[in-house]
Amino acid sequence: MTLIRLMSGLAVVAALSVALPNDLPLRPTPAAAATSIAIVVNNQPITTYQISEREAFLRLRREKGNLRKKAEDELIDDALKQQQARQLGIQIPDDAVEEAFKKFAASNKLTTAQLTQVLARAGFSAQGFKAYIHTQMSWGQAVQASLRHSEAVSEQDAVQRMLEQGGKKPKSTEYTLQQVIFVVPSDQRGALLSRRKREAEGMRSRFRSCASTYDIAKQLRDVTVRDLGRVVQPALPSMWKDAIENTPVGRTTPVKTTDRGVEFIAVCDSRQVDDDQTAAMVFQSRELAKLGKEKSGPDAKLLEKLRKSARIIRK
Repeated sequence: MTLIRLMSGLAVVAALSVALPNDLPLRPTPAAAATSIAIVVNNQPITTYQISEREAFLRLRREKGNLRKKAEDELIDDALKQQQARQLGIQIPDDAVEEAFKKFAASNKLTTAQLTQVLARAGFSAQGFKAYIHTQMSWGQAVQASLRHSEAVSEQDAVQRMLEQGGKKPKSTEYTLQQVIFVVPSDQRGALLSRRKREAEGMRSRFRSCASTYDIAKQLRDVTVRDLGRVVQPALPSMWKDAIENTPVGRTTPVKTTDRGVEFIAVCDSRQVDDDQTAAMVFQSRELAKLGKEKSGPDAKLLEKLRKSARIIRK
């Protein structure tokens, strides 16, 4: 059985290739009581249990060489990634991680229970895999935030690049959007989430145009409608980008569960634009597309910077 690559629409998630033969021997993980702190990264501990699990994960990925050393290095990098994401206030909803885990299982013709069993047989827990997914999703957002802050392409830079390309100005699609939120208080998610999803689907089925959204929302309880205005394609939030691009004008995206509750986006209008500001955003989006694909890419540079300033203690 082969587990294919895992990618997330919310963020840049590391490509993962995992091979699991049907006769994979059982590799028990160490008991929690036997674990101890092996490394400390800026006061964040890494345990021997985590290292053992990551070694198992590396075996699944067909890594060779000193797996203990590679596991330690990966976990140090993960700690730095998590710390950077926390510093930037980036939060990945648990539902998004669960959805990524579910999609990964489905892409390999497995239920989540079966995937959990397969991972356990290899010595790697489902919780360990979900933690890995969470780290990669938050890191993707952290790198994008850093790139936008420090390496934003100015309109003057865009004009210079256009001159280098024969004066051709890149075009993009500009969307006029509305956001509809079915609010679910955090302390009532378990009791209300399923019902709110049904209500959101019901509103989507009644949707005809953005002009009527407020009238429909008034008939419902705890529903917020926000006019997002015009948003150029490169500036679309990663969580919604694919859904919006695949939604015709006058229709809505599928429903998504977020930390606010249940949401969908209405595409009110779209048009082609090619001004200088749009060109700058297009060029920047091309830089963002390089994330995770080049050893000298912005994600590798940021991680190297974090490593140089980190306090790493090996016990």
